[in-house]
Amino acid sequence: MSNHVIDHQKPGRKPSVNQLLKQLIQIGIALTSERELATLLERIVAEARKFTNAEAGTLYLRDGDTLRFAVTQNDVLRERMGEREMRRQLTAQPLPLSQPSLASYVARTGRPLCLPDAYGVSKSRPYVFNQDLDLRLQYQTGSVLVVPLHDPARDIIGVLQLINARNEAGEVVPFDPELENLMQALAAQAAVAIRNARLEELSFKDPLTEVYNRRYFTLRLEEEARRHARFGEPVSLVLVDVDRFKTINDEFGHRAGDDALRETAQVILANSRSFSIVTRYGGDEFAVLLVNTPKAGAVTYAQRIRHVVERHRFAHGALTVSVGIATLPDDVLAWQDLVPAADRALYSGKRLGRNSVEVA
Repeated sequence: MSNHVIDHQKPGRKPSVNQLLKQLIQIGIALTSERELATLLERIVAEARKFTNAEAGTLYLRDGDTLRFAVTQNDVLRERMGEREMRRQLTAQPLPLSQPSLASYVARTGRPLCLPDAYGVSKSRPYVFNQDLDLRLQYQTGSVLVVPLHDPARDIIGVLQLINARNEAGEVVPFDPELENLMQALAAQAAVAIRNARLEELSFKDPLTEVYNRRYFTLRLEEEARRHARFGEPVSLVLVDVDRFKTINDEFGHRAGDDALRETAQVILANSRSFSIVTRYGGDEFAVLLVNTPKAGAVTYAQRIRHVVERHRFAHGALTVSVGIATLPDDVLAWQDLVPAADRALYSGKRLGRNSVEVA
């Protein structure tokens, strides 16, 4: 286990209150201008860590009677085990509010916590620091600052937890108590930004499958076309059509058809990168926008999707999909031609017998 130094002396020259407030205003502006929810959540933690010089940070979102890990950033663990494994270890299980912990206490009461040493929490306190995660990951938590995320209605929608403030020498020190109020203000700004991003995301989501809708797809396609024009990055489009979907509706009813579409969407989503734009394009057809992906990468992705759908055990029997691919600039020179080109490839596969991948 690493041995961080807990130094209770305040390091160096502190920024003035005015300087901190200016930083806070700039952070608030930056957060409210971010519309992509996943990006926003990452940015909230990154900005809070920068503001407090914290080694690590976690943002929990409240989901009923549990807290779920939305974002985890930890410089020490990322360097030791890599980003993917760190996220897997830290976000595996939701945290019940009934389970004693620092985060659950703040989520229940709305009271912030600023602890100079997590291991020094008295047993008389109404909260506890759970050491199990530190032991499992061979990590040492020192100072901790935990603040609630209050939305404008004063409902607690989540918790922001910062770990191990560091001084200029790189030593772990207590969080400055004067930062507590400022971090609560930042958390309030973050909660408003999260609410707005969620509302906007709802307007961009298909209510049945919960993937993006055609409106959002069109906006992102235009955005990626501009990026291509500026930087020359390739853009690939993959159209996925459920084979013989009408048969499911005819034999089992429309509810079964809806279930099949929901499940297909989740299979595609689970096998796509987080920044791929998975969309219900219409009816039984899905469109996946692959950002900065050349044709070869799109073909590999499409083959994987075709394969996992074919092997997946759907509730109402086996399903297959036909897939069409088009890439800018390999197949078309104008972004407006991407969808027609991928569509032609898709229906070429349909004519050839379905359950196939075809390129423009």
